[in-house]
Amino acid sequence: MTQMGTALRDDVAAGGDVAGGAAAGRAAAGGAVSGGAADVPVGGVQAAGELGLSRSEFARAVQLGIVRAGPRSLAGAARYARAELDRVRSVAGPPGALRERVEAVAGAEAAAGVVGVGPSRFTRLARCGHVIPVGYRINRYRAVVWLYLTAELRSFAAREPGMLRGIAPPADRELMAAKADLRPRKWRGRHVGLLLRRTADPWERAAVLASVLPEGELLEAVPDPAERIVLAALGPPPPYGHPQVPAAAAVATGLLTAGPPDEVHWYRTSLDFALAGARGQSKSTGERGPT
Repeated sequence: MTQMGTALRDDVAAGGDVAGGAAAGRAAAGGAVSGGAADVPVGGVQAAGELGLSRSEFARAVQLGIVRAGPRSLAGAARYARAELDRVRSVAGPPGALRERVEAVAGAEAAAGVVGVGPSRFTRLARCGHVIPVGYRINRYRAVVWLYLTAELRSFAAREPGMLRGIAPPADRELMAAKADLRPRKWRGRHVGLLLRRTADPWERAAVLASVLPEGELLEAVPDPAERIVLAALGPPPPYGHPQVPAAAAVATGLLTAGPPDEVHWYRTSLDFALAGARGQSKSTGERGPT
């Protein structure tokens, strides 16, 4: 196996192709930046401040692919090119438009207020998969609080006014009778899809798919311990806001793991396909992964 140090992670741009250094003399949010300093990437906290976003809003902008991260620092932290921040500002539109794109509300009551229905109806719409969470929080009672993009809620209300009133359609009634809750699965699908969009590297794509498989399935899918080490090293970090307290972290980790058999099968099949491509690249280039 070729060397699999931190370079495996550092040489992959988390958000796709990022433009090169900015021209000298560009003005940054906190004052003028000149000379070589304009080319120096900045950390997430500074990048968030320059875009006028809170840390959670900035994390959501990165998650959604609105802001593309550059190569990581030697310590593993994401860095952001000033040219990328300039690009985001140039396409953001009027003041506040970027924040509106990443604004989210937490919980059924707040989300219901956005779409103009009661909390119980909104919960049914969400459990039946009509609206998809963008994230989660675990409260002090270790209950999952789902986050929803405000812009998506408004779009849903405008697009599907019939869903906001009257009786539930037969398919929803069947799901509710079965006590189904599609929110975790729908969120996982969104989460994985966004991660896959942020890289074209075959081993990193395989690592994303491997990260949501139950341990037993992963052992069967990837019997080679060396390959599992590669996938673990390249696996995505937990989403922003993932709790650190062990009891709450255990609840959140469950959200990151595929559950229904058909969902597990889909990720297992996708991982098999991704690994075939990654192994083929390793054999042809000798640059990445077990050989």
